Amino acid sequence: MTETSKAKTQAAIGRLLRPKSIAIVGASPTPGALGNGVLTNLVRFGYKGDIHLINPNRTEIDGRPCLKSTRDLPTGVDCAVLAVPQAGVMDAVKGCAERGVGGAVVFGAGFAELGDDGRKLQDELAGIAADAGMAIEGPNCLGYINYVDGIAMTFSLTVPVPIDGRRAVGIVSQSGAMATVLRAALHGHDIAVSIAASTGNEALNGLEDFLDVLIEDSSTHVLALVAEQFRDPQRFLALARRARDLGKPIVLLSPGRSAAAREAAQTHTGAMSGDWDVMRALASRAGVAVVETLEQLIDAAELFIRFPYPLKGGAAVITDSGAYKGLTLDYCQQAGLDLPQPSKAARDIIGALAPDLIQPTNPVDLTAQALVDPLLYRKALEPLLADDAYGSVVYTSILSSPLMAPRKVKPILDAAKELKFPKPVIFAMLGDDADVPKETISELRALNVPFFRSPERCFRALAFLQRYYGQTSATPAHQRSVDTKHELLSGIIAEHDAKKILEIEGIPIPPSEFVTTLEDARAAAARIGFPVALKAQATELAHKSDAGGVILSLQSESDVVDGWTQLQSNIAEARPGLMLDGVLVEKMAPRGVELIFGARNDPEWGPVLVVGLGGVFTEALHDVVTLAPDLGVDAIERELRRLKGAALLGAFRGSPARDVHAAATIAAKLGAFAIAHPEIAEIDVNPVVVYAEGDGALALDALIVVR
Repeated sequence: MTETSKAKTQAAIGRLLRPKSIAIVGASPTPGALGNGVLTNLVRFGYKGDIHLINPNRTEIDGRPCLKSTRDLPTGVDCAVLAVPQAGVMDAVKGCAERGVGGAVVFGAGFAELGDDGRKLQDELAGIAADAGMAIEGPNCLGYINYVDGIAMTFSLTVPVPIDGRRAVGIVSQSGAMATVLRAALHGHDIAVSIAASTGNEALNGLEDFLDVLIEDSSTHVLALVAEQFRDPQRFLALARRARDLGKPIVLLSPGRSAAAREAAQTHTGAMSGDWDVMRALASRAGVAVVETLEQLIDAAELFIRFPYPLKGGAAVITDSGAYKGLTLDYCQQAGLDLPQPSKAARDIIGALAPDLIQPTNPVDLTAQALVDPLLYRKALEPLLADDAYGSVVYTSILSSPLMAPRKVKPILDAAKELKFPKPVIFAMLGDDADVPKETISELRALNVPFFRSPERCFRALAFLQRYYGQTSATPAHQRSVDTKHELLSGIIAEHDAKKILEIEGIPIPPSEFVTTLEDARAAAARIGFPVALKAQATELAHKSDAGGVILSLQSESDVVDGWTQLQSNIAEARPGLMLDGVLVEKMAPRGVELIFGARNDPEWGPVLVVGLGGVFTEALHDVVTLAPDLGVDAIERELRRLKGAALLGAFRGSPARDVHAAATIAAKLGAFAIAHPEIAEIDVNPVVVYAEGDGALALDALIVVR
């Protein structure tokens, strides 16, 4: 998108979202009708601009005059709402275009979601609007609500919730239902919403266009998105980086995590890394907080709004249940939430609160003593707030009745008023739907203390934010200059050539020679030193092991002769007519822990890196993770240590700890190589064998597929 077209699109969407004049096409006096719902909302929100009603069968509605057609509108109306069936949409849009309307909200369904015929209609609709410089929201959408300016352009009946100068969340969702759920949930948590828009089928303007406008909106501080698809991934990533630079977190929920991964014709890498994984890796690297559930979307958006600064340190937990202390330790370990122990200064203070009753540990169990002395809730809080080990403090207190809740919460409310908490303090009750006075919850939230009815939900949200800030602070890997780029021919680059290329990139490989005759193989084996392996080489033989094209552990010259014969026989049987390019004679590498590394250049999203444990862990457990290709060595090492089978990389059953740093270095170089070569479709380096700490790692096989 050029700067000129971007500016025009922003201006058109600006008119649509902040109209000074509105037309309702399909206006109706009938309660429940779409047009009636829009008018009712505008009146309820106190809209002060001009409202033009259009209904060919009426001259007035509730005392307001009606026009017959959009062609009867005055010139330059900012936004028209099309509350009419599909059959009436096209003519209405043509009239809007003729009268210079800025944008149209199209509620009607029956377009691209119905197939090819609907797609043609939708494309025609988009063409009319584009030629006129109009913006289009929809079709098949619920419209939008602008709480900043008091404009509700939706048929779903709603009430105004002014933002009153508070930090606010902007919502963009392709699903109207999810936009509604998210908006209602945030308001229920006393979080302001600036603008909530549903984009529907996105005939002309999509999620990226609305996001572009909201990122620059001074009333919007956090963006919450529900995206079922991305029409322009590269633009989305650029917008995400812009939002990150402005300090406006984007929280994204995108379905599709469980969809079957894209088939890979040649390598493991494509099969290991599905579309959702690619999106998550690159969006996260651009600063997007990619969540997996609607709860996480709501909770992360709330915490970003309430606490607009990175959480530094782990979480401290104050509870009044010894049993829940143990459950907290179990759950936080599972969720990945760090619970460091208090500093000596904090231990001294907490230990003196009730000697022999309250232990100075994290979590801090106040025991039943807190019922006798509710001030303990505050007394335990202050040393934890002062402890640099903690980035947040969570109360997990039993609220068993409407009478008990105010008694336990009051010390926290008093502390919030007096101390102006320097770090997040969160109340996560034990008791689920136990009756808690609404006033108590509202008082907490008004003092910027989030209230959760589930400690586990709170811990998940905090663990997510911890990981988010860890990812966004990861240092990019050093990328080599493009003047060292290889000239890569299209097609499959077999192992012997692929390894030469990767060796130049600094990736260690075993000694090897490429030969075409048995005599050359015998001589090469003698030079390399036994034991050796023979590996069939052909561009048409991507998976040579499956065809018997790998003969291992040859200990002598006679073994090489026998192995050569066996290899040729295996290939002839498995792949009749296949002509080998030659054979790779390679020094047998010592045994170690096997990893699988790969990279791919997604046509839409760009390059990604894939790392995981090899062997059965790859095939059976899918123990892999997709990463941004520019992650530094330290960040990749952390990801390797988070794999399901990561215990194998440490000291395990008498085996030494492995050189994970060396393996991560190989992965970082592979990522840099993929970035430098967008023409590469996929790279498969499998296995990478990792040896004891200090002994490094070796890439034993490689395959490169070039577009």
